[in-house]
Amino acid sequence: MQLPQYVKRIVEERAEAVGFAALKRAATAMSEAYRERGALRLPDAERTAAYLVTRMPATYAAAYTVLREVRQRLGTKSVSSVLDIGAGTGAASLAARAWFPDAAITMVERDSSFAEAAQQFLPDAVRQTLDLSRPLPPHDLVIAAYSLGEIREPVAKRLWQAARVALVAIEPGTPRGFSLIRGIRAELLEAGAHMVAPCPAETPCPIVDPDWCHFAARVERSSIHRRVKDAELGYEDEKYSYVALARDAVDLPAGRVIRHPQQRPGLIVLDTCTAGGLRTERVTRRDRDAFRAARKRSWGDDWGTVS
Repeated sequence: MQLPQYVKRIVEERAEAVGFAALKRAATAMSEAYRERGALRLPDAERTAAYLVTRMPATYAAAYTVLREVRQRLGTKSVSSVLDIGAGTGAASLAARAWFPDAAITMVERDSSFAEAAQQFLPDAVRQTLDLSRPLPPHDLVIAAYSLGEIREPVAKRLWQAARVALVAIEPGTPRGFSLIRGIRAELLEAGAHMVAPCPAETPCPIVDPDWCHFAARVERSSIHRRVKDAELGYEDEKYSYVALARDAVDLPAGRVIRHPQQRPGLIVLDTCTAGGLRTERVTRRDRDAFRAARKRSWGDDWGTVS
């Protein structure tokens, strides 16, 4: 998974403009501020370039993967407008453009430097600064990707009120990120929303603390990303938690693979979430069709027939 080529080119140009030494310092400062949840004081150009290089590819990969599933469940005709709340540098909006190419996009972002970068990637999108305490303009699809945890105020119901077709929320795949997603899931299902993904049912979440539900998207690291991070691997795995909810019911799978499948000689073990709760599937070579299907399954994939 990687950013669109024209976006990668712009990111590289911005990185070259600030210089490698400044870029590396800014990336290090961003990482430290994230871990310690502290304030970040950097020149806008350096801060934005560091984010574009080190974080935007990962947030794009997570949003792209989630919205691919949303499109599969909803189709394309039902989404003609997208509202991206806390759009940042436009990663989720770019992913929405990939899966809903004809949809009009509105990006809401308070950070002017990030918003300017997002506008460069999506010049035809509408850029707005909205008061989230007030009713939001209705759109078919509302997305909040890696933003609700930063807003730090309960806005899920206001986002849902603005969603004519569906709402998607994505947060880091951490216990804290999952806790936020699980709370949104419960609140909006109670308000009448229908599940789209990842859950195979609208029953209470069976995950028990301290466990948490999350998935991963593999991201190709650019050469400058590897240099900035002193990384040897050419990729990273972005962990994320998410929920997608819709106004109307959609077909749901019988289960979802929630851990990496364990492959052993003649046996594949799948940890799944089903309508009846958590379940471990032990698929042997004796069941040829099921074994063939299990070999193709990855973490996050559907499992079982559609209901």
